[in-house]
Formats: sequence, C-alpha cells, structure tokens
Amino acid sequence: MSEPTLSPRFPHTGLFEFGDQRLTAQEVLNLLGEYLTPERQERIRKTVEGRTCEIVPVLENIYDRGNVSAVLRSAEAMGYQCAHVIELGEKFKSANRVTQGADKWLNVRRWRSTKECTRELKRLGYQILATHLDARARPISEMDFTRPTAIVFGNEKDGISQEMIDEADQTIIIPMQGFVQSFNISVAAAISLYHIFMERQRHLGKQGDLSEIEKTILRADFSLRSSDNPERLIEEILSRRN
Repeated sequence: MSEPTLSPRFPHTGLFEFGDQRLTAQEVLNLLGEYLTPERQERIRKTVEGRTCEIVPVLENIYDRGNVSAVLRSAEAMGYQCAHVIELGEKFKSANRVTQGADKWLNVRRWRSTKECTRELKRLGYQILATHLDARARPISEMDFTRPTAIVFGNEKDGISQEMIDEADQTIIIPMQGFVQSFNISVAAAISLYHIFMERQRHLGKQGDLSEIEKTILRADFSLRSSDNPERLIEEILSRRN
C-alpha cells in the first residue's frame, strides 16, 4: 500500500524538528499526551475536524493591523486554516486586542509583492477571486466554492491593486441594497467567509476536508501550540527518556 500523500495546499510536511531530533506527528502526540487534559485534546480534535486549506483569505496592503487581526479572527472561527497577507511597504497602524489569539492557530504567509503571492496561489491550484466593484464583477453567490479558492480583500482606501485585478480569475461583489457601495474590510471579509462556509456546508455537507494524515499532523501542531514553550517541553521529555 502506498504512503498517504499530503495536499500541496496543506501547510505542513508532517515532520517536526527539535534540535537534531525529527519527530513524526504521531510521536509528538504520544509525547504530549500526558501533558494535555482530555478536555483539551478533545477540543483540538473537534477543531481539526472543521479545518480546510481549500479556501484561503488574502489581504492585500491593509493599512490597519486591527483590520488584519479581525479578518484572521473570523477566518479561524469558521475553520479556515491558512491565510496570506501581502505587505507592500506601507506603514501600518498597530492593534493588539482584536485577534484574541486567532493568529496563533493559523498558518499565515506574508508576501512583499502581489505578483509573488498570486504566482504561488496559482501554482497551488487556487482560483483567485478578488472583491472589487467593476464592470465585470459578479455576485459572490454565483461562485463555486467547492473548488480551491483564494478570496482577496484590498485596503481600506483604494481596495485591491490594479495588479491584483489583472491577476484575478474573477472580480466579485457582495450585493448591497443601500446607498453605500462598500463594507468595511473586516465586515466584508466576515460576510464573505461566512457565505463560503454556508455554501460548502450546503454542497459538501461540511467545512472541514482534511485527510486523516493531515488531521493527525494538525493535531500534533495544535498540541505543540498549546504550550508556551513547546521546543523546551519536547526537549525536556526526550532528555528524561534517554
């Protein structure tokens, strides 16, 4: 029987390095089992069951860190494991009280250019949908979110860049009924991510879609992240066993 393979969109290799030690996910779980309460282990298991890497939010040149944090918090709450943040050299306002630890549980990749990010997203097989009000934009309700999808949100002032518009497979909008033409970035992201969550529930019957081996790896990763100093803890456990 062939070894199970990982999706190219899954953010882990399956091996965890601690100094000169390389451990598998199952070895990590075995080592940490007695250090996590049964309640914590069950919380990790349930969270992993709801995770997906097939849909990723992309934030392009967001000025306010509070907005970045709010989007990441919404993404984590609805089961999205990965996110991409494109930082084009702007000075950001800082905000520290919004994520409530959400970024600790996500795999966030940061980019210095739009092109580098979109090139990687396309290599991984994502369709790129960019929120933008233009002549060719289609309502979000018309999109297929059973496909691997990167959904892009632009900055508070100008929206997405022209380069992102050119790179996107489709621009999309959230239909609105009032006089205003756009939502705040964090609100737009929350509405969009919830819409995608419900669409995937409707068409797939679930949000989470990781393979069993991917679930094991993510459980190990979350178990490590549950410790304030996981490297030190693992090294202490290994030293006692040697």
